Amino acid sequence: MHRPVLVVAFCLLMAVSSAYALEVAGITMPETLSAGDASLALNGAGVRSKFGIKLYVCGLYLPEKSQDAPAIVAADSPMAARLHITSGLITGEKMEEAVRDGFDLSTGGNTAPIAAEIDQMLSIFRDNVSENDTYDLIYTPGSGVEAFKNNTSKCVIEGLAFKQALFGMWLGEKPVQKKLKEQMLGL
Repeated sequence: MHRPVLVVAFCLLMAVSSAYALEVAGITMPETLSAGDASLALNGAGVRSKFGIKLYVCGLYLPEKSQDAPAIVAADSPMAARLHITSGLITGEKMEEAVRDGFDLSTGGNTAPIAAEIDQMLSIFRDNVSENDTYDLIYTPGSGVEAFKNNTSKCVIEGLAFKQALFGMWLGEKPVQKKLKEQMLGL
């Protein structure tokens, strides 16, 4: 008698958690990404919006689920962020400006130590940015952040300090958007 109730409850729980983990604002986020030999699971995902316009969906991928933002930012372990552009209003120039602003927030305005790395990162937005483009920013210890645009590798940016500033944009003390931070942490 109790078994059917448990089976139904388990199925409902799985359906709810799967729907949340895979689709955000109409965008299906993959459940996993790879960083070298490591398999990373979707930790959480949310929408970056400004003035009521949904700009992109961003997902955070980690080896193990975590809600500890400072530990995630500081960690020298594999992780990734996927950005899926959802607005045709975003241009390469606007994306560059937004990313620079994010690095300023993340570093407390002290971007000088990673200025060359930031410029290298910004190069991926100079080709053009279109609605439905995806950007995977995959950190592998010892290698750096490999930046992909639409599944094509564009560059590898070395350094733990750069990785910390990059993930600090979304998860730091002054994130680009507090609600997005919470969503990426699965809160």
